[in-house]
Amino acid sequence: MKRTAPLLIASIAGFVMIVAYFIPRTQTWGEDVSVWFDILAAIAFILGGGNLLRVQLKKISDRRPGWAYAAITLIAFVVMLTCGLLKIGSHPNEQHPAFAWSGTYNQTGTPFWWMYEYLIVPLQSTIFAMLAFYVASAAFRAFRAKNVEAILLLGTAFVILLGRTAAGVFLTDFIPSDVLIEDPTFMQHLISTLRLENLTVFLMDIFNTAGNRAIMIGIALGTASVSLKILLGVDRSYLGSGED
Repeated sequence: MKRTAPLLIASIAGFVMIVAYFIPRTQTWGEDVSVWFDILAAIAFILGGGNLLRVQLKKISDRRPGWAYAAITLIAFVVMLTCGLLKIGSHPNEQHPAFAWSGTYNQTGTPFWWMYEYLIVPLQSTIFAMLAFYVASAAFRAFRAKNVEAILLLGTAFVILLGRTAAGVFLTDFIPSDVLIEDPTFMQHLISTLRLENLTVFLMDIFNTAGNRAIMIGIALGTASVSLKILLGVDRSYLGSGED
């Protein structure tokens, strides 16, 4: 029963959303299910926060390796949560000046806004900047010319990287551009495409777009397949590993 009830709820909610999408008269059913989802998501946030506190406190009490990071995580979580929930430092809304909590928690100048702008945003920028080195390392390994496919990948990447810079424009500046020619012929178009900036646009618009669309179609088919398996009860992994 512990697994059957959530399975039925997920299946009914999923099929209601599908029916509401294709049949306009049942659109309100989908809106009701969306409201239920929002309520459950809010409860899930509370459970997630409680689980975070439990795991981090356990790590600190056991003095496991990295417990200091757990303490920092715990302090940051509690401080951000307190500032956001209590709206510390926020001013009342102009329409309701008599109510102290009528303002928003992320007003400019509030502690919550300050921590987000000067702590979280710089940390995110730092992480993405560090990822650039990992991307460069992965690209170096992927671009080793070991076979024909790797050579094509390497050549395409080299053309695109060069075509995105001023050096690429300078190197092929001797090739006439059809932009300055009134009513250019097919051959003039073809010759103009050999300019690195035009070749980059051609590769991105034709081959890259085709690859992206193929990937998106594959993702859509995979998502539809997994969704049907969940709705029909074939895939029950989201229920955990417990027994009925």
